[in-house]
Amino acid sequence: MSAFYLLLAEVPQNKAEVVSDSAVKAGSFGGTVLRGKSVSSSGLADALGLGAKTKELVLILVEQNNMEKIFSAIQKACENERRNFGCLYALESDTMVKGGVIKGKEGSGMTEEKQTLISVILNKGYADDAMAAARKAGAGGGTVINARGTAREDDAKFFGMHIVPEKEMLVIVVDSEKKDAVLEAVKNLQCLQEPGSGIIFCSSVASFSTLGKK
Repeated sequence: MSAFYLLLAEVPQNKAEVVSDSAVKAGSFGGTVLRGKSVSSSGLADALGLGAKTKELVLILVEQNNMEKIFSAIQKACENERRNFGCLYALESDTMVKGGVIKGKEGSGMTEEKQTLISVILNKGYADDAMAAARKAGAGGGTVINARGTAREDDAKFFGMHIVPEKEMLVIVVDSEKKDAVLEAVKNLQCLQEPGSGIIFCSSVASFSTLGKK
């Protein structure tokens, strides 16, 4: 069992406070809100501009002994929202850095994962290509978050690499048995073949829930 969990809620634009307020009342210490867009499971809908919707992602790091209480509080706060309002994940995190102190769990004790969160960070303009490849490998929809790299122009010259400041982060939740197929499909994209062009990492999903009316 992990010492910490990262709660990640995906909700419509301007609804992040529904999640963050309920989490604080249940004992969390706040979180971070990211702005992104959802990518539907239908490539045709995305091409017609019907699938992409602006989303907010709320990230809250909580200790293991408070996770279930805060998770349940967020579910309850969203019960009166519309059907398919959003979704909520709990991701295991074995290490946290806070105020110069690194805390971690004792032992490995990982529970068997049923779902995996795949995160792909790549140069701006290629997230749709990554989503299309993932979808062909069995993934459903995903969420694209606008981001930027931290490298300076001098760094790029020094290392001899072409670094694009604007980035996109694609996050996809898949059943764990599909993880390897999705990773293989995405990592073989032409846009990820150059050094420094992107990175992919996975996190096990400890808990999952849809948000809104059942």
